[in-house]
Amino acid sequence: MKCIKIFDTTLRDGEQTPRVNLNAKEKLRIAKQLEALGVDIIEAGFAAASPGDFEAIELIAQNIKNSTVTSLARAVKSDIEMAAKAIKKANKARIHTFIATSPIHREFKLKMSKEEILKTVDEMVRYARTFTNDIEFSAEDAMRTEKEYLVEVYETAIKAGATTINIPDTVGYRTPQEMYDTIKYLKENIKGIENIDISVHCHNDLGLAVANSIAAVQAGATQIECTINGIGERAGNTSLEEVVMLFKTRKDLFADFTTNIDTKQIYPTSKLVSLLTGVTTQPNKAIVGANAFSHESGIHQHGVLANPETYEIIKPEVVGRNVDSLVLGKLSGKHAFVDKLNSLGFSGFDDKKIEELFANFKNLADKKKYVLDEDIISLISGDAAEVKGRFSLEHFEIIRTDIKAKAEIIMYVDGEKDVSSSYGSGPVDAAYKAINRLLNDNFVLEEYKLESITGDTDAQAQVVVIIEKDNKRHIGRAQSTDIVESSIKAYINALNRLYKED
Repeated sequence: MKCIKIFDTTLRDGEQTPRVNLNAKEKLRIAKQLEALGVDIIEAGFAAASPGDFEAIELIAQNIKNSTVTSLARAVKSDIEMAAKAIKKANKARIHTFIATSPIHREFKLKMSKEEILKTVDEMVRYARTFTNDIEFSAEDAMRTEKEYLVEVYETAIKAGATTINIPDTVGYRTPQEMYDTIKYLKENIKGIENIDISVHCHNDLGLAVANSIAAVQAGATQIECTINGIGERAGNTSLEEVVMLFKTRKDLFADFTTNIDTKQIYPTSKLVSLLTGVTTQPNKAIVGANAFSHESGIHQHGVLANPETYEIIKPEVVGRNVDSLVLGKLSGKHAFVDKLNSLGFSGFDDKKIEELFANFKNLADKKKYVLDEDIISLISGDAAEVKGRFSLEHFEIIRTDIKAKAEIIMYVDGEKDVSSSYGSGPVDAAYKAINRLLNDNFVLEEYKLESITGDTDAQAQVVVIIEKDNKRHIGRAQSTDIVESSIKAYINALNRLYKED
């Protein structure tokens, strides 16, 4: 039985999803959940990209014990040094360094010859090995690079000390047959490849990321790079949940392959990532979409009631969708609450954090008849998304008329209570104008997104806003059973991020 390593890059490539911006606290919450999921390698970020990325990687490296923690680094000394510094305290550390190799990148981006790239690969992989023995090397845009040259590049990396070579389909251009043929060719022609891991990193521009990753494994790849919900730059990356469940479901084809993933943690992880990133999962998304286990047709419903296997190839509970799970309410105690956290994969909280989360749960239970799994996940994500900053909401009041609305906002600014009011076309518009007036500024609201976390009438609403100031965008998130309250808190959350980052 061959165990395929799962390399999760949600916190690096996934964060390159347009308009996603996670802080260090949010990244750590996701990293801990990825560890509970059983991910082998967590790519925590790109240390040289920004101080915020460095801080997040360092924080994750200090707190993750079971998964390997890696930072991306260009094949440049300063990048490698930053990566090494960020992962220094990791229990298991890896440096992931890369350089582009395709003709178009050589000519237009790097302006380097083949020989110059080979020299750089040799020098930088050797340099990275001075910091850790676990080195991954990627040839960016490998799938548009001449195969013969790829052999030279990867042989150079292996001789210099790379322990994993990654073959990326950077622009999602190749088909499964082409991917299979390339991996097979490299396996047959690269000296020393039998002693290292072969990784693939597929993008989804043509909708083939999962298929290409599976084809690579069939040809001999031993590691798949992927993201939760398939999020990522442009059309996204290989979806972790899809490749893992393919191996688990199609044992007739993949009897020799397994992963270390605890599949019952898939759905809680998916919801957590969706809530923290603000990226809504499409309803028909395989495995984790809202409709993935729904049956509308009468014929289908009859079949499922008679025998679920008539139309379901995966049992919902296998991926953590506990349709018959314990529902909590306002009379539920701390023990039941902690049991629910553990069943959803959220463990490792200290007593103080448990008390905080339980208090938040009781507040929510006073507003809702039943607190569902999605609500609990929302509590966790809301706690991670909270940014302590200059502003906090004390109270708000909305007065509506047939024509317009008036909002009165009482909030703390730098510890001082202040009041402001304004009219608007609706309650949210009025509230935002009142906050802008109070701060004597005019922030541009670029995006406002509302999503129901559960389907009941007393459901929590998550609001995601993006505000712009001085050509910089800042995202804010909040949840509440009151849409106006969550809208105001999301706006304040974005403001706190804005001033914290500035």
